[in-house]
Amino acid sequence: MTKIINIAIIAHVDHGKTTLTDHLLKQGHAFTSHEKVDELVMDSNPLEKERGITILAKSSAITYKDYKINLVDTPGHADFSSEVERILKMVDTVCLLVDAKEGPMPQTKFVLSKSLKLGLKPIVVINKIDRKDERAQEVVDMVFDLFVKLGANDQQLDFPIVYAIAREGIAKKNMEDEGKDLTPLFETIIENVKPYPDYNDQPLQMQVTNLAYDDYIGRIAIGRVTRGTIKNGSQVAVCKRDGSVKPGKIVKLFNYQGIRQVEIAEGECGDVVAVAGIPDITIGETIATPQNPEPLPLMEIDEPTLSMNFLVNNSPFAGKEGKFVTTRHIKDRLAKELQTNVGLLVEEIPNSDGYKVSGRGELHLSILIENMRREGFELQVSQPEVIFKVIDGKKMEPIEQVIINVPDEYSGTVIEKLGGRKGEMQNMLSENGTTRIEYTIPTRGLLGFRSEFIMDTRGKGLMDHSFYEYQEYKGEINHRSSGVLICGEQGVTVAFSLYNLQERGTLFIPPGTPVYEGMIIGENSKSDDLVVNPNKEKKMSNMRTTSSDEAIRIIPPRTLNLEQSLEYIEFDELVEVTPKSIRIRKKHLTENERKRAGKN
Repeated sequence: MTKIINIAIIAHVDHGKTTLTDHLLKQGHAFTSHEKVDELVMDSNPLEKERGITILAKSSAITYKDYKINLVDTPGHADFSSEVERILKMVDTVCLLVDAKEGPMPQTKFVLSKSLKLGLKPIVVINKIDRKDERAQEVVDMVFDLFVKLGANDQQLDFPIVYAIAREGIAKKNMEDEGKDLTPLFETIIENVKPYPDYNDQPLQMQVTNLAYDDYIGRIAIGRVTRGTIKNGSQVAVCKRDGSVKPGKIVKLFNYQGIRQVEIAEGECGDVVAVAGIPDITIGETIATPQNPEPLPLMEIDEPTLSMNFLVNNSPFAGKEGKFVTTRHIKDRLAKELQTNVGLLVEEIPNSDGYKVSGRGELHLSILIENMRREGFELQVSQPEVIFKVIDGKKMEPIEQVIINVPDEYSGTVIEKLGGRKGEMQNMLSENGTTRIEYTIPTRGLLGFRSEFIMDTRGKGLMDHSFYEYQEYKGEINHRSSGVLICGEQGVTVAFSLYNLQERGTLFIPPGTPVYEGMIIGENSKSDDLVVNPNKEKKMSNMRTTSSDEAIRIIPPRTLNLEQSLEYIEFDELVEVTPKSIRIRKKHLTENERKRAGKN
């Protein structure tokens, strides 16, 4: 039997997971000598490359000596926690990356707690030790304290430590060692992780932990063979989530060599394989032998904490930019998403052309919306709403743990803003001109805060957060203090009108933008909404004066992207999303409709 080790690379956002995976693949002979390899090769999704974050968990494999090591690169953002949770079920250990300056962050705590509960013994990699402000030894102590806090057992507390510069492909067992390559990390893995036991002669058992899709062979189920062997062309039994057992056949069988899926005749226990031929299989279900179909325990996935309404676009510009605009199109697309995105929940909204979509956070849902608009969908999305629970007769709401690093001069403003949003300070530390603040705050309190935070700190602040727990309802929170500038009629914006309107507030659109009645074109400097006409042109006259011939200077508009738009809107507003545009509008487009709705 091949010596097989499965290992997941876990870390907080931007601590170097995908960069380390790049060099593990290169030094693990995953590519041929003539093959041209991009940076961050595991971030294959266009959105991942654009944003510099990992969204989907992906498998690959390398060889070292006589070992086959299956590597899984996992997302670093808490909103994609369902990806991390199920991937941890198919690995023998985790490689926990921690930044040598930042230390453990909210997502570090999340992924580590899941690993420890499963009984895994992590290997800790202190990355970016070449930073001038590194504090590697202090970070090791912080990691140890985190292990203790999360209830690690004695064996887990005795974790091996490797120091690394991931971007150079260097690892060391001690800080003072001279590093050349990742050999110390490879050696640490094979010294501390036993190869998967030989259960090849037992009945087949394989749990599906990931799904993919191919236009030619359909749905592909990915998972580790827990015991037995799986053969191409064989008949199997599928243990479904509802307890039933259905027959199936393996049409194609693959495993991983480097980042490629390679067709094989037989997969042995311990290996990560991909199976095609079972059209309705889903995550958590077990592939077993027909004679002895034993299911593995179903995976527990954390419940959604945030929901939005996905509605058919009914604005005056509906259908002008998108290919898929009907309820049926949206329904089919959401049904397809549910097949692979297990952290998502979709419910039909009674008496409407829309669906309530619930997920793990704003980013989780906004990535779905962004993918849909790139595929040609048009839709409208409502304000994100927190999902409350009733526990022991009490109204409970999700609470986030937030870690903020800001220059000292901005800390007072940030503390004041978080206090007004029901935040509770847990810790505060100031050193070298930077203040680190730790808070727990209702998820509601963070809605719309990121854009305020960027403006308040002049873009110099860093904020990270992840779900902490459910706590008793904290009371009302004021979301947005200012009103909006609402377009009063359909047309195209004119520089002359916008020049006069910019005194009233902040504009969101430049001259020459098509607009319609009820569309929001800016933020009012006062607290009430104001209906304006951005399409009015300058009247022509033969009189020449200094004032009339003044050059029109338009302040560059504050352009809102999808996430910023979702954070910005109130309960009576919608974000209109099309392949070419993102617009903000009132639910009721005309002033009379808004007045009637206000009375009701």
